[in-house]
Amino acid sequence: MSRRKERLLNVIGIVIVLIFIFPVFWMIITAFKSQKEIFQTPPTLWPQDFQWSSFVEIFQNGIGQYFLNSITISGLTTILVLFLAVPSAYGLARFNIKGKGSMILLFLVTQMLPATVILTPLFIMFNNFSLLNSYWGPVLSCATLGVPFSVLILRTFFIGIPKELEEAARIDGCGRLEAFIRVIIPISYPSIIVCGAISFFFSWGDLIYSITFNRNQELWPLTAGIYNAVGRYGIEWNDLMAFATVSILPVIVIFVLLQKQLVKGLVSGSIK
Repeated sequence: MSRRKERLLNVIGIVIVLIFIFPVFWMIITAFKSQKEIFQTPPTLWPQDFQWSSFVEIFQNGIGQYFLNSITISGLTTILVLFLAVPSAYGLARFNIKGKGSMILLFLVTQMLPATVILTPLFIMFNNFSLLNSYWGPVLSCATLGVPFSVLILRTFFIGIPKELEEAARIDGCGRLEAFIRVIIPISYPSIIVCGAISFFFSWGDLIYSITFNRNQELWPLTAGIYNAVGRYGIEWNDLMAFATVSILPVIVIFVLLQKQLVKGLVSGSIK
């Protein structure tokens, strides 16, 4: 590739990145602007006078509880997804199970279903088991989509791991379960982290499950809190943008901390 063409591709890549990042940038700086400056013409790309009052106000109005609810729901969903998906994917990758092809096809079909399709049957089921107005409604609902996705991703990775590694561990005295825990799981950390992070991000951004299965607003996550704040704050956009800025902080922190593992996990299956 010529240097000129490489520079052109770099410029195009930078432009595309800036286009996608700009809405996030605008959201964050709007949170620090006064209400008057937000509607100023021409608009300012940087706050003339940083205002922290929006963040103070949203914390006084209970964003802390919404944040705690989001952490609880997303954390429980991630744990549940990994607890079910990792052994399931390993079993589908290593054992000749009757109907395995149908199971994998069923997992693929679940990824095509919109959330609205399963809302009614889930609501009826959760009502029968007294799971409404609790954390378990949104947790189990998000897991219904997170588990099949994680199984499909991890199964591909497990297939690429040489069976000789397990056989060597068994020769050294490990049972199948011990070999799985001590050999396979450490090798699979990048892919497991990817599945856990995606499950966390999906449940963190959930809105429809939380407001459907929880009528008690004290159990609502941040996304539902923002939805509720639209009516509470009206056109006070700086408060709403402050709310949204706080809601994306955990996602940014997790991505920055796990960036290498996420990239490695996403490409490792395709390389194998």
